[in-house]
Amino acid sequence: MSNERNKEDLHQFWEDRYLSNSTGWDLNGVTPVFEDIAKDLVKGKICILGCGRGYDALMFAQKGFEVTAVDFAPSAIESLKQLSKKTKNLNIVQQDIFSLKNKFEGYFDYILEQTCFCAINPKKRPEYARLVKSLLKKNGQLIGLWLPLDKQLEEGGPPYGTTVKEVKLYFGDKWLVEREEFSELSIDSRKNKEKLIIFKKIG
Repeated sequence: MSNERNKEDLHQFWEDRYLSNSTGWDLNGVTPVFEDIAKDLVKGKICILGCGRGYDALMFAQKGFEVTAVDFAPSAIESLKQLSKKTKNLNIVQQDIFSLKNKFEGYFDYILEQTCFCAINPKKRPEYARLVKSLLKKNGQLIGLWLPLDKQLEEGGPPYGTTVKEVKLYFGDKWLVEREEFSELSIDSRKNKEKLIIFKKIG
């Protein structure tokens, strides 16, 4: 693990994005792909990494999942708290995701990924993969919308570009691909730029 500090490692970087409304990743509502998937999942413990304002966290909690929603930015967390005042089953955590390992090791049935992998510095992607593996129970699922697939890593970010090949490289050994598709439910601006891949932890 590198001790180098990148702009994405600092909560103030993300707070400033929220304060300036530079939040192009924010759908201002539930992610249609995840809402559809939620119908078929057995209720369990789910962690949403980089939850933002928490629309998906709220949706899963309302459907009976035990949700842990994590984000770095105080404004994002405050928005979720305001939205979820009467919602049960929702644990809201303002914290760096990489500090979760010891507290939640082997705890979750599901981890939800949408715009966290592309937001962290690419040098930390191996650490991200180790984190996800440590947080999930055996046979737990990593449910991801992986993006942006139309951007080269060299173009910088965030968001930093990725490829399906790269994602599968990080989640190859001891993982099984359970589902993979370009979803018809992706929002128009992300069609064919994000791919749904659900990995199962088998080791």
